[in-house]
Amino acid sequence: MADTRFQTQGRAQSGAEIDQGLRSYMLGIYNYMALGVALTAVITLAVAASPAAMATVYSLKWVFFIAILGMGFFAPRMILSGNTAVAQAAYWGYAALWGLAIAPMVGTFLAVDSGMVFQAFLITAVTFGATSLAGYVTKRDLSGFGGFFMMASIGIIIAILINAFFVQSTMMSLITSIITVLLFAGVTAWETQQIKEMYVEGDAAGVAKGKSIIGAFMLYGSFITLFVNILNILGIMRQN
Repeated sequence: MADTRFQTQGRAQSGAEIDQGLRSYMLGIYNYMALGVALTAVITLAVAASPAAMATVYSLKWVFFIAILGMGFFAPRMILSGNTAVAQAAYWGYAALWGLAIAPMVGTFLAVDSGMVFQAFLITAVTFGATSLAGYVTKRDLSGFGGFFMMASIGIIIAILINAFFVQSTMMSLITSIITVLLFAGVTAWETQQIKEMYVEGDAAGVAKGKSIIGAFMLYGSFITLFVNILNILGIMRQN
């Protein structure tokens, strides 16, 4: 009886330690993601404050678009390479690229109606927070959605390119932004669950750091994607 009681207490204590470790791990990821968003905001606002910088960045918008897609593909491999310096460079470089890429769009909306940008950010924060929390607490296995999210994301990118180069329709832009917001709300929940399941209490410091950076990288990308598309939706609605 005594041995059974001690075993039960030991399991409960071990579970509590894991829960505390998991909470610290997730909090660190969210904090790291928030710092990435802050860097993006600083770069975006700095570019938006300079008409010359805005014009230069706008002329290179497709370069940044391709660079972001490339970083989205290669950066996870760099982050998980085991080299902390490379991982840090990949993450901060990704955040900086986004800051440059969205500067013309955000700068234009700031000039027209700065309140709309802050409204978009608030809606994004609430949407991201709710869906990430759902992914954290749900008992349902979301891993099966990974393939669908990948294919849907590719479809969205193709639709954006077709509209940008051929159709140039405001209505299509609105539709793709709405679909993207719905899609990345699901992606955020899926990513949060995957990040949670990556946690292992006994990870070495370097491994744990790599997992924290890749987790922040995943969530950061979803947050910025939500923000850009929510801002686009609000901008189109305002025009109408």
